[in-house]
Amino acid sequence: MAWAMLIVAGLFEVLWAFSMKQSHGFTKLIPSIITIVGMIVSFVLLAFSMRSLPLGTAYTIWTGIGAVGSFIAGIVFLGEHLNFTRICAALLIVSGLILMKMSSSQ
Repeated sequence: MAWAMLIVAGLFEVLWAFSMKQSHGFTKLIPSIITIVGMIVSFVLLAFSMRSLPLGTAYTIWTGIGAVGSFIAGIVFLGEHLNFTRICAALLIVSGLILMKMSSSQ
C-alpha cells in the first residue's frame, strides 16, 4: 500500500508542477487552486508512505516521478524542446528510480 500511495503522490507532484506553470505566477485562480490542492495531496501521501518506506527511497522515488512526469508533460502539453541530451537525462533518472526500488527491502 505504501508504494501505491508513493506513486500517486508522485503523480500529484506532476499535477501541481504543471498547474503551477499554468497559474502564471499564481495570477490565475483555478490553476493556483489546483496547484495548492495538488501539493497538499502529494505531501500527505508522501508522508503516509514514509511510515513504512525508508526516507531516502520514498523521497527519491517521489521526486523522480515528479521530475520525469513533469518533463513528459512539458513535452506533450506545452511543446517543450526534446533532444537527445534531455532524453538521456530522463533515462538516467528512471534508471536511478529502478535501482532505488531494487535496493529497498520493502
